Amino acid sequence: MNDSFFAGSYGGDNAKIEPMSRLECRICWHVYDPAEGCDYWQISPGTPFAELPAHWSCPTCDGSKQGFMVVSD
Repeated sequence: MNDSFFAGSYGGDNAKIEPMSRLECRICWHVYDPAEGCDYWQISPGTPFAELPAHWSCPTCDGSKQGFMVVSD
């Protein structure tokens, strides 16, 4: 997937995000907030999105990590 297909998509490019960037699932709109971590996957608070394990997926709809979009504040 690339930006021309879905502008704002993370697409696995860690250069697009800061350590504390929040990202949102484009399927169900679940927001991953590094300050909160992820209880479902037992990810500790303070874990940047870029450091999530490769097998991590949306805890709400199982959408892929690459399909998340950067949330602009």
